[in-house]
Amino acid sequence: MVTMSTEEWKRFVLEKPRPAVAAVTRANGSAHATPVWIDLDGDEIVFTTGRDSLKGRALVRDPRISLVIQDDVPPFSFVAIAGVATISEDLDELRLWAGRLGARYMGADQADAYAARNGVPGELLVRVNLQRVTAERDIAL
Repeated sequence: MVTMSTEEWKRFVLEKPRPAVAAVTRANGSAHATPVWIDLDGDEIVFTTGRDSLKGRALVRDPRISLVIQDDVPPFSFVAIAGVATISEDLDELRLWAGRLGARYMGADQADAYAARNGVPGELLVRVNLQRVTAERDIAL
């Protein structure tokens, strides 16, 4: 197992569109984890979610979040992130990132459709300020 440098884990996150698993805290204190499409903006992880989704409501109430991005092909790698989310409902920024995420995960020809579908009122743009990153590669070697 080898610890990844900052440059290595960012490259790992960006090299292909791996979904992240985002974990938030429910109102009753229990954990809630769901997959999300992510991108990087400098040192922040960016994703969108519905304001009325469990994840959206949880992040508005308690902005702490954990994310895991993994490669499930041997020799296995992962990036685990603990951070604090900031929320934006700015439609221009939301459309921009919804389009980028759609292009990243579904192809450039789908960017406009995803921007139109997910860059609308009722959606949230989530930026995760990273507080701790654990990144390991070649776990099975």
